[in-house]
Amino acid sequence: MAAKKLCDTISKELAEEVQKWGCMKQTGVSLRHMMNFGSTASPRNLLISAQFLHKELPIRIARRAIELENLPYGLSSKPAVLKVRDWYLDSFRDMRSYPEIKNKNDELEFTQMVKMIKVRHNNVVPMMALGVQQLKKDWPKVDYEDLREIHQFLDRFYMSRIGIRMLIGQHVALHDPNPPPNCVGYIHTKMSPLEVARTASEDARGICLREYGSAPDVNIYGDPDFTFPYVPTHLHMMVFELVKNSVRAVQERFMDSDKVAPPIRIIVADGLEDVTIKVSDEGGGIPRSGLPKIFTYLYSTARNPLDEHFTTTDVATSSTLAGYGYGIPISRLYARYFGGDLQIISMEGYGTDAYLHLSRLGDSQEPLS
Repeated sequence: MAAKKLCDTISKELAEEVQKWGCMKQTGVSLRHMMNFGSTASPRNLLISAQFLHKELPIRIARRAIELENLPYGLSSKPAVLKVRDWYLDSFRDMRSYPEIKNKNDELEFTQMVKMIKVRHNNVVPMMALGVQQLKKDWPKVDYEDLREIHQFLDRFYMSRIGIRMLIGQHVALHDPNPPPNCVGYIHTKMSPLEVARTASEDARGICLREYGSAPDVNIYGDPDFTFPYVPTHLHMMVFELVKNSVRAVQERFMDSDKVAPPIRIIVADGLEDVTIKVSDEGGGIPRSGLPKIFTYLYSTARNPLDEHFTTTDVATSSTLAGYGYGIPISRLYARYFGGDLQIISMEGYGTDAYLHLSRLGDSQEPLS
């Protein structure tokens, strides 16, 4: 069925090729494997890495292109979703038309191409959000149960995107002739979660200061010398989103009060299996009926940066995913990508605790679907 639909808009050959590759088995990699493999970025290892991507990326990209064709409620035919599908098809075509990688020159040219593919897909998240908004405009009465299937698709779709971008980014970063100390591509082998939490909190407070003129304090507790291997950009994004929500909730609750706004508390605990980061606020909490909505892509009241007068640069520089309500569900995917999780527990009338679990072992495979 998907092949037939694809054939309506693209050549029969390409549609059949997408179908063929979309049926192949994906190969997951773990954080530990990426770290061990990349620790010697020899020309031979870079060649092996490029050859792996050359075979693996078309499989992952084809799967998403097929799914984009078969979404319920007419979402596949929304202009924004068609645009995303075309990006995936263009990338599939680029990957499949690239010849076998046999030597260093081939590998360097291939690396430039996958860099371009990564840039092409920069705005996939807001573009898909726009597609969902276009759907909701047509179906103003649609409810969460109706959209459960779309929500599950978006979870799979965005998780796959995290994986594709991690594989490309890691491969490209291994070419850095002067990597920062203790860095293997995107992975920092001795990352201090306290340090990352501190910079992410300052960034989140900065946004609050710009919006409201003041911001509650953030106090961080934990062992300052503790380090473990992880991807700092992923952790920064997750903590930033959690703290941003907390400072905003506290700021709004205490804005017109005589009381001093209570600080947000971040606690970093290093267990044997997990590193857990707890972000606690006294921002009034969320009603229990509202908790499931935190993790959906379908309830945001915020304006999508793509809505009016869209230019790609606007989105590429938009400072936050939560600008259109995706910060929390996407943070949970980032946590799960390397075997962790994100849980949110709330006391309505008091505040919210977010528990960010990160796998310390680094040996869980990517979740592929």
